[in-house]
Amino acid sequence: MPNKMPLPGVRIKILQTCKTLTTFAPVTNSNIMKSLKTLIITLALIISLPAAAQFRWGPRIGTEVSSMRLNKSVFDNDNRAGFTGGLMCEFTVPVVNIGFDLSVMYVHRVNNSTALNGNVENENLVAGKNFKSRDYIEIPLNLKYKIGLPLIGKIVTPYIFTGPSFSVLTSGKAISAAYKNKSLDVAWNFGLGLQLFNHLQVGASYGVGINKSVEFIGIANNTNPIEGKNNYWTITAAWLF
Repeated sequence: MPNKMPLPGVRIKILQTCKTLTTFAPVTNSNIMKSLKTLIITLALIISLPAAAQFRWGPRIGTEVSSMRLNKSVFDNDNRAGFTGGLMCEFTVPVVNIGFDLSVMYVHRVNNSTALNGNVENENLVAGKNFKSRDYIEIPLNLKYKIGLPLIGKIVTPYIFTGPSFSVLTSGKAISAAYKNKSLDVAWNFGLGLQLFNHLQVGASYGVGINKSVEFIGIANNTNPIEGKNNYWTITAAWLF
């Protein structure tokens, strides 16, 4: 049976299509190769960032204050509200100057607050030791951004940070028949600081209490409820190796 030959018009169309595919095939392959090269370079940069990242750790100490003052009176006895000390680690990606720090701190907080409305019964209830001072193990985790400065970056580098803080009560919970300290105190920190000579970090932060630090468990002698949250300023210094 004789082979059927395509019509002349169809043959021309087929030849034109083949020429078109032949013409554009190298261009398509080139674009694919360029895309692959871009992808490989991008992946290489992403993989190399953790390798170039800096991990440091060191001791951290500080004090909690009732109000922030831009002079030495910030450390006066009537303004100090406790002290803190522990260890801190920091992970930073140099290219973008973004990272985080994690600390494990012992915190001794002194409560300078008074009861609601000056109620005498409230004053008697909160006069106990477990209300006036509390001890915590605090774990703050902060996202940190360092602001690179040309020429003087190795001498001084400003930074800002924010993140949650979880404080576990280690001192007594009982305050009175009506109140007790909460076992877990959660806050959100906002702060700024300076890094000096690439090792010393001095920072100040304000912690906004998220949950109540004092729990009302019953009414005694018509006592008014206390709605207490830990809001505090903290000034710390850390030396990172």
